[in-house]
Amino acid sequence: MKNPLLEKFENKYGIPEFNKFSLTDYMPAFEKSIKIHNSEIDKIIESSEEPSFENILNALEKSGKDLSRVSRIFYNLLSADSSDELNEIATKISPILSRHNDEIILNQKLFMKIKQVFDKRDTLAPEQKRLTEVIYKNFKSKGALLGEFDRKKMQSINEKLSSLSLKFNQNVLKETNNFKLIVDLESDLEGLPDNLIKKARLDAKNENLENSWVFNPTRETLYPFLTYSKNRNLREKLYKGYLNRGNNDNSENNEEIIKSMASLRQTKAKLLGFDSHADLSLEDTMAEDKDNVVKLLDKVWKPAINRAQDEVIEMQEIIQKEGNNFSLEAWDWGYYSEKVRKEKYDFSESEIQPYLSLTNIRNAAFTTAERLFDIKFKEIKKFPKYHEDVEGYEVIDQEDNLIGIFLTDYYARPSKQGGAWMTSYRDQSKNDGVVLPIIINVCNFPKPIGLSPVLLNLEHAITLFHEFGHALHGLLSDVTYPSLSGTSVPRDYVEFPSQMMENWIRNPEVLFEFATHHETGERIPEELMSKYLASQKFNQGFATTEYIAASYLDLAWHTEKKEIEDVNLFEKKLFKEKGLPIEIDSRYQSTNFSHIFAGGYSASYYSYMWSEVLDSSAFEGFEKNGIFNKDLGKKLKELVYSSGNSKDLMGQFKKFNGSEPNPLRLLRKRGLA
Repeated sequence: MKNPLLEKFENKYGIPEFNKFSLTDYMPAFEKSIKIHNSEIDKIIESSEEPSFENILNALEKSGKDLSRVSRIFYNLLSADSSDELNEIATKISPILSRHNDEIILNQKLFMKIKQVFDKRDTLAPEQKRLTEVIYKNFKSKGALLGEFDRKKMQSINEKLSSLSLKFNQNVLKETNNFKLIVDLESDLEGLPDNLIKKARLDAKNENLENSWVFNPTRETLYPFLTYSKNRNLREKLYKGYLNRGNNDNSENNEEIIKSMASLRQTKAKLLGFDSHADLSLEDTMAEDKDNVVKLLDKVWKPAINRAQDEVIEMQEIIQKEGNNFSLEAWDWGYYSEKVRKEKYDFSESEIQPYLSLTNIRNAAFTTAERLFDIKFKEIKKFPKYHEDVEGYEVIDQEDNLIGIFLTDYYARPSKQGGAWMTSYRDQSKNDGVVLPIIINVCNFPKPIGLSPVLLNLEHAITLFHEFGHALHGLLSDVTYPSLSGTSVPRDYVEFPSQMMENWIRNPEVLFEFATHHETGERIPEELMSKYLASQKFNQGFATTEYIAASYLDLAWHTEKKEIEDVNLFEKKLFKEKGLPIEIDSRYQSTNFSHIFAGGYSASYYSYMWSEVLDSSAFEGFEKNGIFNKDLGKKLKELVYSSGNSKDLMGQFKKFNGSEPNPLRLLRKRGLA
């Protein structure tokens, strides 16, 4: 019997035929595609031909296509539209996939053939040489040089880490969905935006609570609630519900999981000859080592704290003016910082939200890409979807050639992980015929209620542009080999193209054109725009401090050599040593820090700030020469968005920027210097 996951997708775009899959198809598809991949690897190993780039490296690149396809479909759905049944399959398949990958990576015969090609890499074409170096380093960093006993130990560690990471993520999603702040009195809703109240009412009805409102601890609900709710007790309850996910006395507690993961990662690093997991993780990054990461964080930390302390004083003054005698707490920051913003700039974020409809901001993103990169987006009316919220677009060049497919899944739902991300169902490549990318952006914006438009806040608008930047990195890729395609770059570079794109939505020229009122169609008033621009560097002490605190926490977990006994004490000790103001918490607590325990950013959460140094330097050219300068756009496309990992990344950056990135520009951008 044929398995629809392994059959050719009949639609003209090659989008997975989601409606043809059933839950029972996944395990057989995984099992069969693993067998196919094994036979492809065996063929490479057993070949009597002299090892060459074509019969070893390119053969590796062409292998495992079926497994890659099934894995992408499954894990993308597991994140975007999860279910108990999918989680059960994931629990079974994740250690199997980990074992399968290790059997390839740790295969000595295969590695020796790769090494033979690697030793002669200077005779290869530039992109072939780059691929050879990337694959060789990947095998080496994952244990290919280990002895037999240590290789088996490595396999066991990787299987355990795979299962623990999956369980961590499942627990965070359960904790997010299980916590509910139930409000029974309408007077307790004072200050909250109408759209948030409507959503809470709808969520309550879905829980069979007819005369109540339900708020959940997602960032999409949390931030506006903390900003506008006049009820301090409720702000505290929702804040702590969010903060303590994975840290409650229940079956979803993540403390033991992360202690085990940290210990296993440290053991793994030692096996590979590194002092810590951070040293291992940072070996092949732009930062190069943890000392350089710490230098960057420390350079920004003190100015950020100093600014944050000034911000605390301003808010405390308002608290006193209002006749209150309490000290500012973390759950008060959003509420009172908004009051300070109103007082200093006569501006509230709520004033600009009616001009930031999802349609407007998406059109702004598309138009920005069109003007910079000479591409167009054409909506696809009919295509296979895994959920009704998904929308699709053809991405076309100036000659009307299709260069990729862009999908969006913007709205929050209980089956979706929190946050926002870009991923792919298919990467661009040219080594086995022309393969066009299929890229998707997944977000958690509030879903429209009735006929009301989706109105984004400023953070949401920036998030849309950020993830769109990742999408462009995948869509505009123009390389030969899939392992070098699109976003297949080090963590501290991958955020550069995405954060680069954020600069356009923050620019007045773009906002003036696309920020139109959702009811009247009128452009955003100049006076309101001026107030917004004047307040752009507002609250940067807080924003920078909470981010760097999380980056320090990440590094602490992955440089600590002793077994960690108490997670909460470990955090408190770290933040006390760093001098984190008591009014600010780390952006993530360890027990819900999915980036580092489930998302591939272990010892790499600093990457966002490293990339911000890059983008704050790179955008200066557009500020001086016009934000839609055609020559700069062409250069940006060629040297950043299209080249993937096919060339030296710092070399590409310097070609575009004309110089090394300068951390001082980041401080100026944030108003900290």
